[in-house]
Order: sequence, then structure tokens, then C-alpha cells
Amino acid sequence: MTASGPVFSLREIPFSYHGSWFGFSPVVAEKTYAQDVHLVSHQTGMHPILTLVPAAAAAITATPQRLTWSNGEGRIDLAYESADTARVRGRGLGLSLLAADPVLTPFSGPYFYQDPIDGSSVFTVYQTGRRYRITLLGGQAEQVGAQALGAAERGVVLSGEWEIAIEEYETARAPYTAKEPFDEVVEAARAQFDSFAAAVAPWRSDRTPAAELAAYVLWSATVRPAGFVTRPAVLMSKHWMDKVWSWDHCFNAIALAAGLPGLAWDQYHLPFDHQDAAGALPDSITHSEILYNFVKPPIHGWALRHLPAPAVPQDTYRRLERWTAFWLTARRAPGHELPHYQHGNDSGWDNATTFDAERVVETADLAAFLVLQMRELARLAPDPDARARWSAQADRMRDALLAELWDGERFVARGVLSGRTRAGSSLLDLMPIVLGEELPHSIRAALAARIKRHLTAFGPATELPDSPHYEDDGYWRGPIWAPSTVLIEDGLRRAGHPDLADEISARFRALCERSGFAENFDARTGQGLRDRAYTWTAGAYLLLAAAHERRTTR
Repeated sequence: MTASGPVFSLREIPFSYHGSWFGFSPVVAEKTYAQDVHLVSHQTGMHPILTLVPAAAAAITATPQRLTWSNGEGRIDLAYESADTARVRGRGLGLSLLAADPVLTPFSGPYFYQDPIDGSSVFTVYQTGRRYRITLLGGQAEQVGAQALGAAERGVVLSGEWEIAIEEYETARAPYTAKEPFDEVVEAARAQFDSFAAAVAPWRSDRTPAAELAAYVLWSATVRPAGFVTRPAVLMSKHWMDKVWSWDHCFNAIALAAGLPGLAWDQYHLPFDHQDAAGALPDSITHSEILYNFVKPPIHGWALRHLPAPAVPQDTYRRLERWTAFWLTARRAPGHELPHYQHGNDSGWDNATTFDAERVVETADLAAFLVLQMRELARLAPDPDARARWSAQADRMRDALLAELWDGERFVARGVLSGRTRAGSSLLDLMPIVLGEELPHSIRAALAARIKRHLTAFGPATELPDSPHYEDDGYWRGPIWAPSTVLIEDGLRRAGHPDLADEISARFRALCERSGFAENFDARTGQGLRDRAYTWTAGAYLLLAAAHERRTTR
């Protein structure tokens, strides 16, 4: 970190701006790194639009407010003026901005032309349905391949001392006019980020060295409402995981809750804006797509415990009631007390070993989440009868969970079609610890002991490290994940095991400080895996760090 804020690698975290649907990164697809930085759009999935090629080799430095290419001859600086406009300035270092899209056909690839109204250079891109305008503010620019259909190289070449604006828009807008000098644009961007960081992490200090970068990951991954995204939304990443999934959003909501409650509630409610007729939440939401092929686990009652009071309690109650009713009707087989998942994807733990023998299973984590959710419905209920009804249903499901899936030593999963039970080695089977004080003391102690067996130097592995099914990069078959860590830490604390909860929190915070905010981490080495700028990981660091600071400073 410097006086100008945290410095980060573009190969890890894209450079973007709060509210923007595009960013700058050499990451152009999963496990695919380009040689040069690209302007990447996220309106129809991750889509490279422009390639930014300096005229000579240059080192790249990124901070929240500025992206810089520099060498001994000159430098290029880029900063966001607003969510849809970036300013770029060169001093002694030229830059080519070239179409990055493949030419699908002569008529469906990016089309590049000079606008006769203001002389700007415009790309209209089939894949995103947006235009990208380059306006010269100073210096010399040469156009390459204008109006050519299917040309291999199209774009703008800048040299000497120059400055441009890059805008993203739909069909038309007034010619661009610079309202502020470039240096003021940089300072305004820094002030916007500083305000956000001060709100979500006012407690940050040298004891929490990753807090400011975690705040940047959340700030920069936020997009403004557009398409199916009905509210300001924190995408899971501005790499290829550029969606909102219907449980990931809860962790970001909690991380934002204390300092930005309005934005936190937007995160919580976004999936509920798209509940289907059965009350189910979608699996995922993007600008141009909503998927209902799977659902995600009902952790939303648990999440409510960590959010401020809702502005409209009855709206929150109604939405949560419909979501809970989905599980109690559409996901409960006739004559069964316990609901079921239809696939590992429904649990959020896609390929966990709990689902190896059968996919359609009753699991202890699902029942536990629903018990907590029904407790919250009882708290929010509009009348005494509804409160009593939800409390009774929560008791009934808790009792069924203990009677049917606790075998005296551990929780098991039961195949709905076969009726067979199976004890496994996945951390998922220990998630009922989220019930905390609702569990008998003996079960709390047994779960805590088993959780310790999953604990590595970096946190709780999602598969027992000595299991034959363990994989270092096995997604939910070994790596450490933020959501499982947060849920277990919270459950242990409420179950009367604060020392173990403290240890898990400390190890995960140290892991993020060492390895960043990856989608998940190798449990043996601590190496970040998969998407390297994942917001629920950054959110988890912030909420665990904030809680630790509260405990140690009060």
C-alpha cells in the first residue's frame, strides 16, 4: 500500500469503477491472460472490446484511482471520470486502441467508423449491443481500418502528447466535452473510493492490512442497474464470474451493512426481485440472463440476523415467506419432514462428496438453514398466530433433523429415492453448527471436534485433508471457501466454542492478507485458485476483520 492507496496486479484484480459495466484487465476469459490490457464489458458475459497496446514495453501499476503504464521514455495514465467514461492521457508514450472482438461475419463483428458529427472514433459492438466512442481531447490520432467490414485491424493510434475520452453508451449522445482537467478526474475518483472505504471499513488499520484492497474489490465490482439487474449490484467478480448468485449476495450484503445499509439491502433483495411463481429464487442473475435451472441454499434467514432492521419489514417477510414455502412444498417429498436438494448445485457446494452416491438427497445443512429461516419469519411475522405457526414449524424441523439425520456420532445424508443414509467426509455435513445454541451440547461438541479435523494452517478445508476424495484444486472437494468459513465461524461462536471460532477467523484473515481474494484457496498451500477477484471473499474478510476489531477494542 502507498499513500495513494493499495497497489494491485491487473492479473489478479481488474481496474474498474463503482457502477461501471466495463473494466480494464489482461484477463479475457477463465485461465486466459492476454499480453496487453483489454477494455472488457460485462453486459453479456465477459467480453473483450478494445485492446490497449502501448507503443513500447511499459510497466503497469494499478491503484483504485489510476491505471498507469510507464517506462523511461514516458507514461500513460487512465482514470474513470464516471461509470461510463474513462479518460486516458499519454506523455511521450503512444497507445493503440484496437478492436479485440473476433470478426464473426463481415456484418456481425465490431464495426468501426468516424462519426461525422464530432469526428470521434466509434466502435459499435454486436456482442454487447453498445457503442464505444473515443474522443480526441488533445494531440494527434490516426484511424486504422475505419468503415472496413471484416478488417483484421481497426482502431486508433495515438502518439506524442495526447489525451482521449472513452465512453460506453447505447445509440447516441451529445459530443463529449471535458469538464475537468485529468488530474482532477483522478482526485475525484480517489475521493469516491475513499468515501466507500471509510463507510465499510472505518476500523481499518495496520492490523488489517488487506481491508482497503478488500473494499476496492467490492467497490469496483459494483454495477449500476441495467437489464435484469434491478438495483445497484455487487457482481461476484469483474472477471468471468460476473454474475450475482442467490447466496453469494448475502455475504456482500452483510459486509456492507454497517456502513452502507441501503446498498446492503439492495444486495439482499436483488434475487428476490426475480422470485418465480413457486417462490424460488433464481440460480443466478446477469445483465441479460436469469437462470432458474438450479436454486441456492436458503441462508437468507441466517443473513437477516446480521443486517439492520428492514425499511419495509412486511415486504421482507413476504418475500422470505414465499422462499421458505418453496422448500416446504416443492422440495419435500410426500410423507417426509425434511426437504431435499435435487443436485449439489442447489446447495452451493456443487461437487461436494456428499452428493457422490446420490444427487437427490436430504441433508442436514438444508434443514438447519430452514430452521433459522423460520425463526426469522417468526420474528418478522405480522401477527401472533403467524409467529406461533413459524416457531412451531421451526421446532418440528429441528426435531426431525436430530431424529432422522443424527446417527449418534455425526450427521448423515439420506437419498430421497433410495432411503439409504450415508456418512461422508465433506465439511458440508458439519454445517448444522449454524444452529448454534439450538443444538444439544453433546452435538455441538461433536461437530466442533470434527471441524477441527478439517482445519489446516489456512482454514477449514471443504473435504477432510486425509480423505481419498480430497483434491487440492477440487472446487468443493478440498479448497477453503469464504462462505463455509463464515458460516462455521458464526455457528461455533453461538454454539459456545469461541476459541475455535477465533482461530478459524484468524487463519482466514491471514490467508486473505497473504493470497488475496480468490474464489477459493488450496487448503494445503494457501494458494489462491480460480477467479482471483471474488467479492464474497473480500466481503468475508471485511466482516471477519470488523468483528475481530470490535472484540479486541471494546
